[in-house]
Formats: sequence, structure tokens, C-alpha cells
Amino acid sequence: MSIDGLSRRNFLAGLGGVGAAAILGGCATSASTGTGQAGGAVTLQSNLSAPLPKAAMESVVAAFNQKGGAQAVLNTVAAETFRTQLPSYLTSGNPPDLYTWYAGSVGRSYAKKGLLLDLSDVWSGLTDYSAATRTLSGDDAGKQIIVPITYYWWGMFYRKSNFEKWGVRPPTTWDEFLAVCEALRAKGVEPIGMGAGGTTPWVASAWFDYLNIRINGAVYHRELLAGRHRFDDPQVKAVFAKWKEVLPHFDKSATAIPFQDATTSLLQGRTGMMLIGTFFADAAPKDALDDIDFFQFPIIDPKVPIAEEGPTDGFFASAKTPRGAEVKEFLKYLATAEAQELFIKNSAGTVLPVNPKAKDSGTPLVAKGRKMLNDAAEITQFFNRDSSDALQPTADAALLQFFAQPDQVDSILATWQAAAEKVWSS
Repeated sequence: MSIDGLSRRNFLAGLGGVGAAAILGGCATSASTGTGQAGGAVTLQSNLSAPLPKAAMESVVAAFNQKGGAQAVLNTVAAETFRTQLPSYLTSGNPPDLYTWYAGSVGRSYAKKGLLLDLSDVWSGLTDYSAATRTLSGDDAGKQIIVPITYYWWGMFYRKSNFEKWGVRPPTTWDEFLAVCEALRAKGVEPIGMGAGGTTPWVASAWFDYLNIRINGAVYHRELLAGRHRFDDPQVKAVFAKWKEVLPHFDKSATAIPFQDATTSLLQGRTGMMLIGTFFADAAPKDALDDIDFFQFPIIDPKVPIAEEGPTDGFFASAKTPRGAEVKEFLKYLATAEAQELFIKNSAGTVLPVNPKAKDSGTPLVAKGRKMLNDAAEITQFFNRDSSDALQPTADAALLQFFAQPDQVDSILATWQAAAEKVWSS
């Protein structure tokens, strides 16, 4: 079974039918980057730099170290710094041993270059994880390269008290969505926040992903990101035509501020709603979480099977590690219900465990997100996870230009296609 062909049923069965959220992190924090020598502690390079997931990861590492076997040291790096430095980490002469990362094409590309440790023997003990999860976590040669522990969902998030105050209800269709936008604008509220500025321009890709899977379907979407269709195809132009209908309702700072600042605008009622992953809760005060809700991205064409974004996160290891046995011991622990429940307890609570024996936080928000993923016909990951990190900058450039020059779609898409061809041919 190919990763591109993973259906909702197979994918969610592989995760125990439970949604899971690994927080991407966002706020910059200080970091240590030492790697140590053979026989020392396992070094875990982590991009979970926002306060809550950072604390959650620290608690998991501490619990592992208390077991008295192998030991681990956590190095936390600001998320966007981690993303840009990952190739340097993996190709250095003395790389960190273990890394927070995610399932998808990026890991497979590193594995193809011989940079990742084969984790197939770790997977031999993960009997609760299904074949679909194994496929998602493997490379092109059939080896296992990632141990996933969490995945999460994207949705249109809002504050319940604000929607009640403004007299609007969550929409289900595109026409209802446009009506809500008009109602909010009439009340002096910017309807849609985004946060694609600063170091988080990739947030805009969620809008492209969702419009594409709602209009053209998940199969076309995956094929497009794999280079089997062109970004200047009529089907893609239809995505931007639909996007233009709602473009006037985006916050004027949509492409000027990062998602963390856009989250603040949402919580303070300056914007009404925001398409974002559950990781945004890391930038929200704990006392605001009970007031946060979401609705499913609006249905545009009811004939198109419903797909949802359910990115999967976990860990991979350097092929150069001199501590292979210790790394695998740590990974086996991370895959346990104990470790995943500990992570949930110390995080924002929007995370959901991959291990089917682990309990989630049990909040109404989590139950709703899990149901949405369970009910979907298809699960996609996210733009760069279904394509590559190398293709993400081509999307960033195209989508930000679209916001600045929405009437130049033809030239924007032609430029995007040319840039994508360079990536695919490299």
C-alpha cells in the first residue's frame, strides 16, 4: 500500500482510531546543541520550543531517565531554526542522536540519502500499531524510519463567547461561511486571521490544502504535490478563484505577523476565526482553552469525498549515532502509553496519542477533533509533508504573492510551476 493511497479508514486504524496532536512549537527559546560521545547520554534535538510542549517533552525525558537504563539529554531549538538547520545536523560529523520530526516525504528523502537509522527492530515490538501506521512511518525501501507518537487536526478555530456575543453560528457550507464573514465585518471585526508573516509563512498552505481537497479531492491533491499535475492546471486555478471570494475578509495583517501573534488577535476578539492546527493552543493561556472551539473547513462541493488534515509526528534518529541501542531503548519508551499520556498531561491537552492504549485528555474539543478525523473519507498530512520541505518555499512565495496581487493568478501559478519543476528535477 502506498503512502499516497492511505485512506481515512486505514490511516486511523493505524492510530487506534484516535486523533493525535504533536505540537509543532513556535516561540523561540535558547538551545544547547552538543552531541556527546559514544557511551554517553542520547541527545534528543527537539523543535518543541513553545512553553507547554517544551515542558511536556522535558517531563517525558525526565521520566525515561528515572528508569535507570539509558539516559537522554534534551536540546530544545526554536522551531523554525530547527527546520532550517536539520540538514546540517544530519550531515555533520558528530550529529545529535535523535530528532523530533514528522511522517511524510521529508523523512523518506533523508532516508534515501542514508542519513536515518533503520528502526525496523523497534517496530517489531509495536504490536498495537497497525500496518497503515507502519507504512506511513517507513521509507521507500520498506524500512521503518520514524516512531510516531502523536497526530493532530486542523480546523477553523474561534472563541465560543465571541461568536455568541457577535450573534453568529459556525457554518457548514461555503455560502454560510461567506455569510458569517459578512456578519462579522458588519460588526467591525476582521473575520479571518492567518499569521503567515515572519517565520511562519507556511501557515498559508493550509488554505491551499483545504481548498484543493474540498474542490479537487485528496487524490488529486497528493498527485499534484508529487508532481503528477501542474500548478498552473485549470483545477488549481479553480482553487484560487474560490479563494478570491473570501480574500477580502482576511485580516489586513494576515501575511505580516506570525501565527502566534495571530492567535493573540483571535483570543482578544480582533479577528473572528482562524484556520490553524491544534498547536496554536500553545500560544493560548490555559484559562482560555475552555472557550475555544472549531468548525470543520466548510464543504464546497458535496460530491467530493471529505478529507481532513491529520499530520503525524514522532521521532527519527541519525544513522551515524554511536548509541543505536540506547536510542532504540528511548524510542520504545516514547511509543508506550505511559510516555504519551505523560506528554498529554503536561501539554495544552489538545494532543491525542497514537498508542491505542493511551488515554487522551478527554475534553470536548479533543473528542470533537477525533470524531472529525474518524468521519473523514481521506486523511492528508500538510503541504510540505505530502510534498517536501524543498517545495514549501515555492508555495510560500506563490501564496504570499497571491495575497499581494490576487489578480495575477496566471503568472503566479506559472512561476510556481517553474519553481516546482526545479525542485522535482534536482
